[in-house]
Amino acid sequence: MPTPRLVAFDLDDTLAPSKSAIDPRIGELLIALAERVEVAIISGGQLGQFTAQVVDRLPEASDDVLSRLHLMPTCGTQYYRLTPAGIETVYARTLSDDQKARALAAVEEEARRLGLWEAQTWGAILEDRGSQITFSALGQTAPVDAKMAWDPTGEKKSALRDAVAARVPDLEVRSGGSTSVDITERGIDKAYGMRQLSDQTGISLDDMLFVGDRLDEAGNDYPVLAMGVECQAVEGWPDTAEFLEKLLPTLPPR
Repeated sequence: MPTPRLVAFDLDDTLAPSKSAIDPRIGELLIALAERVEVAIISGGQLGQFTAQVVDRLPEASDDVLSRLHLMPTCGTQYYRLTPAGIETVYARTLSDDQKARALAAVEEEARRLGLWEAQTWGAILEDRGSQITFSALGQTAPVDAKMAWDPTGEKKSALRDAVAARVPDLEVRSGGSTSVDITERGIDKAYGMRQLSDQTGISLDDMLFVGDRLDEAGNDYPVLAMGVECQAVEGWPDTAEFLEKLLPTLPPR
């Protein structure tokens, strides 16, 4: 594999358990990586999750190193950079009120019809993330164990995704995390985020590496693999840490 100039990561179940903070080991490795190359995180989550799970947990680093971190929530429809003054918005593209209303109605009605609207939840089931509507079957703050047990085969999410997609054919509907379905503008996925990242940084896709846990054809990381970007499949954050510990010595310092 050629030496990458930028390494991009999925967030949940790649850098951290779903909706959980990164382990200190991952924090140290991300900073060590940013001392050598550009580092991006692309996920269906919103900026608040990126902040709570990653940014607030990073060890101290220079402004120069932190400036090499690229945050791309909601699959790249939002793009933020870290600056001495705080998190700076590069761009944020939102759904129209009509798109949001139709997406919210479709996902709730189809979830209820399919028996997937759970009575016991932890937080909101539906969330307006500006550029994305997200359905989380057990709520936004459900325990990891409960989320992993809800749909281990992915059949529930796939059935809901297909039903909602038929209702809103002008929008993109895809499986997200372990219990979530995301709805965005048509053509929005992690491949879109990677293209935006290339446009913004001037770094060719051929010089990027993507690390994710869902690179299978049904997974939300697969579009990155399908577009030809070099990818590394992992199974959880410890696997990511081991991979980075092997990768870092191969990268020349700046």
